[in-house]
Amino acid sequence: MRLKGKVSVVTGAASGIGRATALVFGREGAKIVLSDVDEKKGAETLEEIKKLGYEAIFVRTDVSKEDEVKLLVQESAEAFGGIDILFNNAGVGNSNVRLADLSVEEWDRVVDINLKGVFLGMKYVIPEMMKRGGGSIINTSSLLGFKGKKYLAPYNASKGGVILLTQNAAVEYGTKGIRVNAVAPGVIDTPIVDQWREDDRIWKAVTTSNALGRVGTPDEIANTVLFLASDESSYITGTSILVDGGALTY
Repeated sequence: MRLKGKVSVVTGAASGIGRATALVFGREGAKIVLSDVDEKKGAETLEEIKKLGYEAIFVRTDVSKEDEVKLLVQESAEAFGGIDILFNNAGVGNSNVRLADLSVEEWDRVVDINLKGVFLGMKYVIPEMMKRGGGSIINTSSLLGFKGKKYLAPYNASKGGVILLTQNAAVEYGTKGIRVNAVAPGVIDTPIVDQWREDDRIWKAVTTSNALGRVGTPDEIANTVLFLASDESSYITGTSILVDGGALTY
């Protein structure tokens, strides 16, 4: 087991990439703290994980709220004695509108969840990791953190910010034994791309515009996160791994 005895925190764990990663972490021996704003789906994921015999708890958290993230970290450390792995995965998309037509409220919502949430997770987890002599943090960026796309200004900006925030944290805490990396998915079959499914023309374009000619699966991202969480990636920090089917180079 590649994560035996490790304690992991996964945000956005109720569905999609977060759920798939939590299942992989459990399979590989980690204890799991599931976090999400969706209590119903979070409870369903927790039940599934426990049925498989994995040790886990669920903590309802809005990652854009400092007090809730602080409480998540406290409850995680109290439940399992510390934290070794953080998968900062919670995220949202935005309406398909031009930048000038985007409301300030929507900009704030997307940036607060996708970028501020990553900052808050690291802010409160890093001191816990330092108590244990190190750890691994994986942040979810995106293919769209590397390139712009029409009508997705706040999403692009937030995911680009995650890449540089990841580098900052890696440089600041590397000598403390904490590795910080990001995973950058392309189009993955999760609820965040549901708005694109509604238009057959758009869906065909976004799902075939890569070297592999298909949509990715949550498990394909989860396996990359597992690698970054494990000791197999012990000399990797400050990097963002594209898992996009070759979309950036297509």
